[in-house]
Amino acid sequence: MSSDPILLPLGQRPAIDLPGPTTYPAETEQRLERDAATLISRYPQARSGLIPLLHLVQSEDGHLTPAGIGFCARALGLTEAEVMAVATFYSMFRRAPTGEYLVGVCTNTLCAVMGGDAIHEALREHLGVDHGGTTPDGMVTLEHVECNAACDYAPVVMVNWEFLDNQTPASARELVDALRSGETVTPPRGATLCTFKQAARILAGFDDEQPGTVEAPRPGAPTLAGLRAARRDGGDER
Repeated sequence: MSSDPILLPLGQRPAIDLPGPTTYPAETEQRLERDAATLISRYPQARSGLIPLLHLVQSEDGHLTPAGIGFCARALGLTEAEVMAVATFYSMFRRAPTGEYLVGVCTNTLCAVMGGDAIHEALREHLGVDHGGTTPDGMVTLEHVECNAACDYAPVVMVNWEFLDNQTPASARELVDALRSGETVTPPRGATLCTFKQAARILAGFDDEQPGTVEAPRPGAPTLAGLRAARRDGGDER
């Protein structure tokens, strides 16, 4: 048996030199300023709005760009270094062009045991991209994701932060094919999937108008089974 270490890349590539525009056209700048004013007004201190503003500029470009970083810095009275320090800390902020659908496969322990590694490998071969890669049509970016606390539905695939439960290599291939062909896809426990840019705008704090947004689904059978086991064994019923 080989003793060579096995390296599994997680998250996105560690690029710091952001691609993309360095400035926005005047019309775009003005539109973003209006949106930024709405977001900043929700906080007692302007700088507290940095994370929503990063989502806002990501919804404009599909990833963080020098123009977006500069905009956030000017809007909040921060340096670009301060903005980048936050932007590079959180994995939800993309530092490279991202497809219309960010497909993340959980490969943490339980999902991996249940088939997450096989799903990622199947998608990598099916899409013809490596970790962090985007298909030539710009529709799908594939990556590993860390645990998202949906272990009772393992293995889980996330698309633009929405959960697709109990996946298999076959169902995952069907999923990305549906996304690339423009079909409507609705997860079992969330709203109809929107594009990555639309999801970023929702995360910034603007209304989510996707179908199914306000309908709260009941807990699924695996979750309820865990609750019943906890109660049976004298656990905290809260």
